[in-house]
Amino acid sequence: MRLTKFTDLALRVTMRLAVAEQGVSLTTRQVAEAMAIPYTHTAKAIARLQHLGVVEARRGRGGGLELTGAGRKASLGWLIRELEGEEEVVTCEGETPCPLRAACRLRGALRGAQQAFYASLDPLTVDDLIASPTGPVLLTLG
Repeated sequence: MRLTKFTDLALRVTMRLAVAEQGVSLTTRQVAEAMAIPYTHTAKAIARLQHLGVVEARRGRGGGLELTGAGRKASLGWLIRELEGEEEVVTCEGETPCPLRAACRLRGALRGAQQAFYASLDPLTVDDLIASPTGPVLLTLG
């Protein structure tokens, strides 16, 4: 299973916010620079994470970004499902439907593999991702 670049970026942004000092809000620009991600891509990822309730964003003086308590405890499987969407690994329909779709076993096998992939990520949380040695490395970026 391959994640989209957007999901990868959103996960890295989440991890960076997770190691920020309590009470210290980072800006979108600071996160983008620290993670070597274009600002516009970072802003889109943060908007999606905010919509999911993972990140709190405040504008103006004293504003910034913080990971929410729910974001810190969010299941990695849930977060990736939300970022990736519920699409199947292969599409059998479309402009030129696959001629095997009525009797194909591949689609079901790949669906099972996708479910197993998510199930293996369900027990992990964002906090698990920033355990040593990752957390200390994240703090040195930027």
